Amino acid sequence: MNITAKTDVGTVRKQNQDSYAVGEIADGVSWAVVCDGMGGAAGGAVASTMAVRMISDKISSVRREMLTESFIKSLLITSIENANTCIYEVSTSNPELSGMGTTAVAVITVDDKAYIAHVGDSRAYKLLPGGKIKQITTDHSMVQHLVEMGDITPEQARTHPDRNIITRAVGVDARVRVDFTCEEFGSEEIILICSDGLSGYVEDSQIANTVTGTDYRECADRLVSAAVENGGGDNITVVLISR
Repeated sequence: MNITAKTDVGTVRKQNQDSYAVGEIADGVSWAVVCDGMGGAAGGAVASTMAVRMISDKISSVRREMLTESFIKSLLITSIENANTCIYEVSTSNPELSGMGTTAVAVITVDDKAYIAHVGDSRAYKLLPGGKIKQITTDHSMVQHLVEMGDITPEQARTHPDRNIITRAVGVDARVRVDFTCEEFGSEEIILICSDGLSGYVEDSQIANTVTGTDYRECADRLVSAAVENGGGDNITVVLISR
């Protein structure tokens, strides 16, 4: 497995409230977590840092032989739920951090499978040979709800004034619902997870075209550069796992 990652503050924000972590458990097993914080001058960075640390600590503590699909599902969901509880408790006990929260997207790849859990609008994609791209996760956002209801098109969603409003986040409420999915992961495919600083500024087709034919060590840099060139109005975090 090959892993490459990069985070950048962008061109507008003064602080980077994204956090990420990556690692390997054993041959054929890789993992990554991306969180995009929100809530005041300090709250977003605190929430995303807490979530990444708690989720990654839990994932990195397991052994290869434990990683059945049912175990991975429980591991990812429970890790995010536990992060939610801790962040919520901190936010409700500290007025300076009141209302803080974060998105979360976490992936574990085992051989030819990718297991993904997420909350919010940080995304997971699969990049396929021939410049094709598939969005794996579905945003928990206001505009995604409007798209599903047929009120707006996906194209309109990209520029909708409420596009940054998410309907689910880690740490905002006492409980959180986590989505989980399993995706086939072929030998020439790439799993990409990112904050909306990438997906909100770089269209899916441009993401695919940027990665196609690029050495994996340069992919994260080139994607972040594309987001910056397209405005860079948010923090940008990108992680790619290739086989």
